[in-house]
Amino acid sequence: MNWNPNGKPRKPDFLGIGAQKAGTTWLSQMLGQRPDVWTPPFKEVQFFNHRYVEEHRKWLPWHYKRAKMSIQKRWTAKGEDVPPEVQRYLNRVTREPMFTNHWYKTVFSPAPDDARIMDVTPEYSTLPAEGVEFVAKFLPEAKFIYIIRHPVDRAISQLKMNLTRGKRTPASVEEWLAEVENPVLMDRGDYLNYVPRWNAHFGPDRLLYMPFGLIARDPLTFLRRVESFLGLPPHDYNDMGRKVFASAQGLSVPDQARARLREKLEPQFTFLDEAFGKDFTAQFR
Repeated sequence: MNWNPNGKPRKPDFLGIGAQKAGTTWLSQMLGQRPDVWTPPFKEVQFFNHRYVEEHRKWLPWHYKRAKMSIQKRWTAKGEDVPPEVQRYLNRVTREPMFTNHWYKTVFSPAPDDARIMDVTPEYSTLPAEGVEFVAKFLPEAKFIYIIRHPVDRAISQLKMNLTRGKRTPASVEEWLAEVENPVLMDRGDYLNYVPRWNAHFGPDRLLYMPFGLIARDPLTFLRRVESFLGLPPHDYNDMGRKVFASAQGLSVPDQARARLREKLEPQFTFLDEAFGKDFTAQFR
């Protein structure tokens, strides 16, 4: 186990900041295979968005309760008890005071001294301007990865996830059209507003944008670009082609709903073409 029970609180070196439903879990799992990169035992620390996105605070207690239970179940499934040092860690990071600056650094304390640390939380991409400014001041040397996905595909993937979690299945085209009007689908993929906020503080030496489609077409090239950006040597990854959180089967979005999403998201396509160029946006799928 890549774990230092006597480690000191530290800040992360790398952050995966988004977008939601754009391969961040896959990226975390791939880099988490490396002995020189350490990620927390649960994905998504949710520190900066807790501080700056008030509505996220409503579900974050559930997020940590579920994460703690999931980790404990993984050990039970192996027929083993949770190691005492891991249990102490879980108890600490799920006990108040939480979401303080010191708490955030404590989350990464079990990292080996010679490992680089990564926090992958796609909600970070949605931070308001003052939140991004705080990140820039709090993490003056960190590097960031932002995966951009085709806006309609991303919104549909999020919609299916939300319907599955809510145990809802629209029964008609009209109900599907009502679902796509949910503003939360626009919020998580609002590149037009979010990208300039991050670009205002971070240049290409600190912030790497990657097209989502490259994960499926050429995952090794995707990871080699990430390694080069992060200053990591090449690694032999396992299961690069494995899908993570594939969309729910049986939920087929009608063409009318897809067309409505395309209409609503048209400003996003225009912005992305202008900001990144058509060679980049052609790799969204």
